[in-house]
Amino acid sequence: MSSRETEKTRLFTRRVVLIGAAQVGLFSLLLGRLYYLQILQKTKFTMLAEDNRISLRLIPPPRGQILDRVGTPLAVNQKNYRLVLLPEQVSNLQILLDKAALLVEITEADRKKIERDFKNLGGLNAVMVHDNLTWDQVSSLSLNSPNLMGTEIEVGEVRTYPYTFLTAHVAGYVGAVSQNDKDNGRVKLTMPGFRIGKSGLERHYDPLLRGEPGDVQMEVNARGRVERELARNEPIAGQDLKLTIDIGLQQIVQKRLEQEQSASAVVMDIYTGAVYALVSHPSFDPNLFTYGIGQQDWDRLNDDPFLPLLNKVLDGVYAPGSTFKIVTALAGLEAGLLNPKETVYCPGHMDLGDHRFHCWKRGGHGPVDFVHAMAGSCDTYFYDLGKRVGIDRLHAMAKRLGLGEKTNIDFPHERSGLVPSRAWKMATRGVGWQQGETLITAIGQGYLLASPMQLAVMAARIANGGYAVTPHIVQKETPLKSAQSWLGFDSKNLDVLKEALSAVVNLPIGTAHSARIQEEGMEMVGKTGTAQVRRISTAERAEGVVANEALPWKERDHALFVAYAPKDKPRYAVSIVVEHGGSGAHTTAPLARDILLACQKINPSGA
Repeated sequence: MSSRETEKTRLFTRRVVLIGAAQVGLFSLLLGRLYYLQILQKTKFTMLAEDNRISLRLIPPPRGQILDRVGTPLAVNQKNYRLVLLPEQVSNLQILLDKAALLVEITEADRKKIERDFKNLGGLNAVMVHDNLTWDQVSSLSLNSPNLMGTEIEVGEVRTYPYTFLTAHVAGYVGAVSQNDKDNGRVKLTMPGFRIGKSGLERHYDPLLRGEPGDVQMEVNARGRVERELARNEPIAGQDLKLTIDIGLQQIVQKRLEQEQSASAVVMDIYTGAVYALVSHPSFDPNLFTYGIGQQDWDRLNDDPFLPLLNKVLDGVYAPGSTFKIVTALAGLEAGLLNPKETVYCPGHMDLGDHRFHCWKRGGHGPVDFVHAMAGSCDTYFYDLGKRVGIDRLHAMAKRLGLGEKTNIDFPHERSGLVPSRAWKMATRGVGWQQGETLITAIGQGYLLASPMQLAVMAARIANGGYAVTPHIVQKETPLKSAQSWLGFDSKNLDVLKEALSAVVNLPIGTAHSARIQEEGMEMVGKTGTAQVRRISTAERAEGVVANEALPWKERDHALFVAYAPKDKPRYAVSIVVEHGGSGAHTTAPLARDILLACQKINPSGA
């Protein structure tokens, strides 16, 4: 072979080797890429593939019911049909909404919300189009489903309150999740028609009532049609709440308060703290909030001068008036500054420096001992006692009886009221305490503020022998007084106080004698209260104080009454406030009589 041919052979061989090496390299790269995609990236591409054929949806849990003490439903769930759209199956949102709007009402505000949810909600969530569909609407949408690709009709649940106004301030209501709820971390996941507690027990126990959502995986075809269900995790239903409330007693209390324009009442067990009735009048229909209250209804409720949205039992605070004489009396007894047999002369007023403090009885009560002073609610006697006791002891005793601080009831909100002190006045007013302020505090006026619930707790702590009972609305295992915190009162002093409070109702000299319970063994013990809301001038006193009935409603005195029953073996405490109701003796005492009599006959404690 010539040298020329040898050179050609070498060149050919070299090229073959290079081409072969290149082929091996390319094949190696291909194998490497296949290994990377099929082995190393298997999980990622499996998930991408699954997203194309699997639709994952959250399943809302049934909300727990709210029941009264014997199981009567106060907040329940009903079936609710709603139209939703599935974001991954919608190609043109505007066209779809235009078609749907021909069958159900979709306002401009609805459309904006749908567009916002469509943009913001993740793949686990369908988007609500229309809630609370009628059966005719369901039928029409079903017939037109081929033209509404990307939508479906869901069968969910909606909260309803069968007793409407009667339990609004107890159960509260639910509403749609707001941006504020999300920002505050109350809710992380939302679903079409999902509602959370907004007030009352619905809000306080919302995590318990809400339960945990489930989910379902469904295989869908290219057109979004569900082919089959692949997997399902059932939701965990919310827990039921069984209350201490007795709906029968609640109805009786509500019926008695309906004659007043604005009033509140609470009945509680003096040993366990169980609340058997809690009524704030006027009330509202909580069902208005389930689907989102309309502006007209919202304005009507907010503009109502009698404040139907306010839970007056817990959020209403008032000067306690003469019901505070219970505090003044016990402070005097415990300090050894009150001798029950000693008399004080009441000429109808008491002078301190150049200021005159008037008794409610213009001509005065004359000489009165402790029982007569409490029974007749003599202001002059308690001015004198308050002067001797002093503001420091009054403040301390009020706190021991539960005033000036929250009761810690299982509710989302309550006001603490106010019991003034020297330090409080200096901090808030920048001036020192005056002795005249002690006098008006001793009869429950001045800076004092208390809620009806706090006054009921005060009555309960007197009636149960001085144990720090705490009110509650949801049933729980609560020990009796043997395990409660004892407040350290001398039992002899409590007996003296109870005798005087019994005289208020059960002796002819008492301000509430006409409202006494006459059924033997069911007698009540209590204290009337009348709290001024306006200042009476010297000129008016000289001419004669204008009667409450002749004044505009807003200028009339508040009427209060605190009581417990039965007298000899107490079990129930009641507190009633009628705003601008005039006299406690004539307005609230008869209400307490009827309520406590009914309570003893129903006997919710089983005692």
